[in-house]
Amino acid sequence: MSAPPSPEVRTAETPGGAVVDPRWQLDPEIAGLMATGAPPPPALTVENLPERRARLLADLVAVLPGADVSQEDRWVPGPSGAPGVAVRLHRPLEARGLRPAIVAAHGGGYVMGSSAAEDGRLNRWCAGLGVVGVSVEYRLAPETAYPGALEDCYAALRWVDAHAGELGVDRGRLGVFGPSAGGGLAASLALLARDRGEVQLAFQLLAFPMLDDRGQTPSTGREVPVWPRSANEVGWQAYLGALYGTPDVPPTAAPARAEDLAGLPPAFVCVGTADIFCDEDIAYAQRLIQRGVPTELHVYPGAPHGFLGMFPTSAVARRCEADMDTWLAAVVAGPPA
Repeated sequence: MSAPPSPEVRTAETPGGAVVDPRWQLDPEIAGLMATGAPPPPALTVENLPERRARLLADLVAVLPGADVSQEDRWVPGPSGAPGVAVRLHRPLEARGLRPAIVAAHGGGYVMGSSAAEDGRLNRWCAGLGVVGVSVEYRLAPETAYPGALEDCYAALRWVDAHAGELGVDRGRLGVFGPSAGGGLAASLALLARDRGEVQLAFQLLAFPMLDDRGQTPSTGREVPVWPRSANEVGWQAYLGALYGTPDVPPTAAPARAEDLAGLPPAFVCVGTADIFCDEDIAYAQRLIQRGVPTELHVYPGAPHGFLGMFPTSAVARRCEADMDTWLAAVVAGPPA
């Protein structure tokens, strides 16, 4: 007996002007914030990329560290034949032995953004959990295509591992974090560290990560706000360059292409249902579980891409932050080395 035909799906315009598949409606609170907030930026294109970069930087609100956290900018040796890499170092001032550490990559579709976007979260983890945070100002595409950003992040990771004593870092509790493209870079770092065998990672925290360049999952076909399919294509084309659209894209560029996820560190993966990355993130978490990687997956109904940074006061964002904090506190717990 054949299955009944699927009902026709019509899109509907949200208060913020975005067109969304009604099967995955926005969280009502976020829809209200969109309706009353500033108009969304124009759709990302190669032509308006400089304008989008400038707007994103202008919208960044400086977050100064509290009295119990030190924050400093450093340059670390870059990849072979490449410039040095700027990193921002967040450290607890109170000395309590060796600390866990996180190397963080910012979001921005591989084409925009700044490490300063992670200041608030890293300062909070630093003060609350005693974590040393290192955010990476990696080179952006299309000026620097793959593997530039990844190798910049890996250079920072190796630097932290090599200078663990100086930084007060426990090499056995070193992990990676990132949202969006930063989540893709964090997942790529986990694969690269496993394959190169030079740095042992203890965890990977992936917030709505950008993992799959192929755009073949059902959620990549939905009309969603914030980061639609057209923007996703711009980001991947810029990052992959001549590799885009070919079968030769390596898994360290698009982690969803990795054939084997065994041997990766414990993972936290979160995504919203109104996010183009919903299906690829769920699938990646499932594959991690199937290969024996301890994995925690959170899917937030109605949350769009980037909801943590764009709508931080919303209940769903606060719930997600609490879930990440709880998981991170558990994974970094234990006696220092």
